[in-house]
Amino acid sequence: MDKIAFIEKLQNWGASIVRIADTAKLSGIDTEPRDLLNGFPRAVSIAVHLSDPIMDMIDTQPTPLYSSHYDRVNALLDDIAIKATNLLASMGAQALPIPASQILDWEKWTSFISHKAVALAAGIGWQGKSLLIVNPDYGPRIRLTTVLTDAYFEPDSPIKNRCGKCNQCKDHCPAGAILGANTHSHYASRSEAIDLKKCLYQLHDVFGEIPNIAPRICGICIKVCPWGKKTSVNQKQN
Repeated sequence: MDKIAFIEKLQNWGASIVRIADTAKLSGIDTEPRDLLNGFPRAVSIAVHLSDPIMDMIDTQPTPLYSSHYDRVNALLDDIAIKATNLLASMGAQALPIPASQILDWEKWTSFISHKAVALAAGIGWQGKSLLIVNPDYGPRIRLTTVLTDAYFEPDSPIKNRCGKCNQCKDHCPAGAILGANTHSHYASRSEAIDLKKCLYQLHDVFGEIPNIAPRICGICIKVCPWGKKTSVNQKQN
């Protein structure tokens, strides 16, 4: 099966975007276990677009509808990843699905691998000032997962950062956690872009107390990003 046919299969299962990363571009990033990438020269980055009407309903806090949608999209991503793994296995390839949302280290707030780092390397989007991946079509209104594989697919290339002078995510962050720093490719450390303690306090101690909201979600920086809204490119801030 060629790359185009493989991507079309995943899109038929519900993926909005599928890109391939060369895992050599991920050399040096934290993984669990440390040798996670060994034997996997490619990473399939999979994105599902979040519902625009649900995201548009967010104002000053997450909504119960967004909380439910967030969980269901994560479940869909896991389902697509497992199907993709089985498909790759049927092609004679090794493949390893990574859960869409599973925190392993609650102090560092890390998992098996950063889906955002994989998506950045695969060209799904650039890393915004909120640390989220910003796609040219959907903005940050996407959820991500990853399948590692030894299947040979031509890798995609990273794309240019287009945040420019826009500070909508910074200006609307209820925690004041987004610092407004820009990057051409990616931040050397998370602390360059956000104050994680402020963000986590808002997610857990403030929004986590709202009824029918799963802890540790917000959505405000996702909602306000001009790249996620239904406007033409020349209307977006650069």
